[in-house]
Amino acid sequence: MPAPARPPLREVIARHGLDARHSLGQHFLLDENLTARIVRAAGALEGRHVVEVGPGPGGLTRALLDSPCADVTAIEIDRRAAAAIAELAEGEPRLRLVAADATELDAATLVPPPRQVIANLPYNVGTRLLIGWLRHAASWERLTLMFQQEVAERLCAAPGSGAYGRLSVLAQWTCATHLALRLPPRAFVPAPAVYSAVVVLTPHAEQPPPARLAAMERVTEAAFGQRRKMLRGALRPLGGAELLDRAGIAPDRRAETLSIAEFDRLARFVASG
Repeated sequence: MPAPARPPLREVIARHGLDARHSLGQHFLLDENLTARIVRAAGALEGRHVVEVGPGPGGLTRALLDSPCADVTAIEIDRRAAAAIAELAEGEPRLRLVAADATELDAATLVPPPRQVIANLPYNVGTRLLIGWLRHAASWERLTLMFQQEVAERLCAAPGSGAYGRLSVLAQWTCATHLALRLPPRAFVPAPAVYSAVVVLTPHAEQPPPARLAAMERVTEAAFGQRRKMLRGALRPLGGAELLDRAGIAPDRRAETLSIAEFDRLARFVASG
C-alpha cells in the first residue's frame, strides 16, 4: 500500500520552528532511504508495538508507519516536536504521542507485548535510557537504537579491545548485540561532529534475576571505575582477592581482559554474599 501524502520534513521543521537544540541532544535524520534501512534492521514488525523516543519532526516515525507494525508510540519532551508529531497523528490512527520525558517513564508499560524500541536517541540521554531498558530486558523483543558511533562500538566491543567496558558487559550479558549501520555526520540536520551508528540488541531468552543484575552493576562499576588497577585492588570493596579466588580469576588481571562469562561468575558470588 503506498504511503499517504505527507508534507516534506523540512516544511514541518520550518512550520514548527524546529531548529535542533544542543541541550536536547537533537540531530534530525531526514533521509527517507536511511530511515527505511533503520526500520528494516529491526527485523519483522508485523503485530509489534513500537516505542520511539525523540521523534523530532517525524522522519523515522514516518518510516515506522510505513512498516507493518501494529502501532507506534512516540515519546517526545520538546513541545515543538510534539506539536509536529501530533499533527502527523491526526491522519495516522496507529500513531500515539506521549508528551513526556522518556527518562522518567517505564516505556514498557505504554504498550502491550510483543514490544520493541526503535529510535534515533537524543545524544545526551541515550546511554541512560539504554541502561534502564537493559534492567528490564525481558520486557522487550528487540531494541534498535542509534547512538554516537563511539557508544555503539562500546556496546559491541570484545574483551581486550580499547572500547570494551562497563557498557559492553551490561549490554552483552543481557542481549545479543549487532552493529547494523553506520551513518556519516552529513546524514543529519544539523550535522554532528561524529559518526553515528545503529545497534540492534536482542535480549537473551533467560535474563538475570534482580539481585544478580544489581550485583553486576556493582562489579562492573568497581572493575572499570579503576580499569588501570589490577582487579584485586579495583574489587577490594566487594571482596578483592578472596572474591576473585572464589570465581577462579587471577587477581593480577585487569577488567578489560575478562569475558562476559567471568563477569557473570563474579556477579553470582557477589549476589550470593
